[in-house]
Amino acid sequence: MNMDARIQQSVVANLRNRPAPVEVGPFVIGTDPTTSSPHINYATPRPGAAVTVGDVAALVTAFRAAGRTPRLEYVTSCAPGLEALLTGAGFVVESRHTYLVCAPGTLRTPQALDHIRLYEPATDPERAGLIGAQHEAFGGNPVASEADVARLRRQQGAGGVAVMAVTDDGTCAGGGGAAPPAGGVSEVAGIAVRTRYRRQGLAGAITADVTRRLFDIGVEVAWLEASGEDSWRVYERAGYRPAGRRLYIGSD
Repeated sequence: MNMDARIQQSVVANLRNRPAPVEVGPFVIGTDPTTSSPHINYATPRPGAAVTVGDVAALVTAFRAAGRTPRLEYVTSCAPGLEALLTGAGFVVESRHTYLVCAPGTLRTPQALDHIRLYEPATDPERAGLIGAQHEAFGGNPVASEADVARLRRQQGAGGVAVMAVTDDGTCAGGGGAAPPAGGVSEVAGIAVRTRYRRQGLAGAITADVTRRLFDIGVEVAWLEASGEDSWRVYERAGYRPAGRRLYIGSD
């Protein structure tokens, strides 16, 4: 299986791990009744599966039945004709991203940072602290809901990784995590640093620590996406390299 197919299959596995996944023809919709976020409730095709106009119509119907907005994320080479079918059905491209991958032999671990400890949250208050820091870093409400905490606890219980960066005074400065591995592959996501702790190498340290923890449990390939040039440079310094393209596309 080539890299694109491995990454796409890991997305399929991630969505099947949602609390209420729905399989519709060649698609898997990962739905979570506790949130309407389109970044959690979305669909993806199984790699290499044939897709028809009827399949797309059935997918939209399934989204409507679940009370969610139709949306997909996928590696484009694994479904080369899908974009045309989706745009023909009224979907609009949100963005296109290059994904990056890292293997054990390319991971680079930066020097430890003074006054910062990196560790996995083991209690719900710690999980809430991590999620609050991520929300604030991404411009959202810095208060974690019970559903947010339960979602992270469930991810960790399924084999996923979570890392929080805590200062000497007990403040969570940022953190990140990774999905439960599937087929030796895991997605790293949510790398976040609160504004006042940026430009100190913390994002790179968190990325490397999450990735190392994955490799320590036998993961062969870690992958992620960069949101801009700054994060791209951070990930490349940690040993990540560009590998393929993904599409984000949705409908009202």
